[in-house]
Amino acid sequence: MLREMCKAKIHAATVTETDLNYQGSISIDKTLLDAVDILHYERVQVLNINNGTRVETYVIEGERDSGVICLNGAAARWAQPGDKVIIISYCLVDDKEAKDWKPKIILVDANNRLIKALSL
Repeated sequence: MLREMCKAKIHAATVTETDLNYQGSISIDKTLLDAVDILHYERVQVLNINNGTRVETYVIEGERDSGVICLNGAAARWAQPGDKVIIISYCLVDDKEAKDWKPKIILVDANNRLIKALSL
């Protein structure tokens, strides 16, 4: 059996911009993507802490060390710059591995700079 597990989480990132006219996705600073092993075009779930909603989309790499968290396309209507979000990716893990599974989780500051990686 396979279980769907949290693979990676960027906790309490700040939305820096929105772009309604882009084709879709979320742009995320490449430094943050590398820290949690999320890839360009990987599916993510974005949880808006300010309004309690969730949206699924895919990742576009933002400029390294830019701090960018930009919701694009339809998702741009779902958040406003300044909103806090949690970005999560998931993976399928064999049942035996799932019991000891550890996701990569990072905390960021108000400028979306890495504060620390958490070990659970």
